Amino acid sequence: MVARHETHSDTGAGPAEFRTAVASMRSASLRPEVFCEEMPAPQRIAPYSSALSADVTVDDVDLGTGRIILLHDPAGNEAWNGTFRCVVYARADIDPDLISDPMLAAVGWSWLSEALDAHGAAYAEISGTVTSVATESFGGMADEEATAQLEVRASWTPLATDDDAPLDLAPHVEAWTELLCTAAGLPPVPEGVTAIPSRRGQRGS
Repeated sequence: MVARHETHSDTGAGPAEFRTAVASMRSASLRPEVFCEEMPAPQRIAPYSSALSADVTVDDVDLGTGRIILLHDPAGNEAWNGTFRCVVYARADIDPDLISDPMLAAVGWSWLSEALDAHGAAYAEISGTVTSVATESFGGMADEEATAQLEVRASWTPLATDDDAPLDLAPHVEAWTELLCTAAGLPPVPEGVTAIPSRRGQRGS
């Protein structure tokens, strides 16, 4: 990935474990429909942070957007039960008829948990919300079609898969973008088939 990385710290690039975690985020393999790039990270939540944004685009139509933020506090955070925290946001257009489905929120949340498990992303202390929004136009805008969106906001504490291994954030980034693609209505990549990685923002010279 060729993109600018911004961190907030008093020591420049931050401690080695943070730099390693950020590098692993950049190594994630994404679907070609996903345009991923780095974005400025919030500077007051934790001593160190890094963030990525992503858009899901098919035939030049934007179907979904989101961001993932990695927070790091070397001193630990009691609420996180660890020193790292992933915070994600995903929003996608959905069929307005789905808004009335009482299971929509539960299904939206299951897309995230299933994506994390499918990519082997170890995590703990997960929490979040699922919100559905419908928009209808009236008066001079009455001819515009009704629209609906699904928003997932979540956070969790990423865990290393091995006590002796560094924290690998690639599976977490891949799971987040899979959530975006699923919410946007893209079919899953068939088992045994490797998607061609995105080259826009995700890959470069």
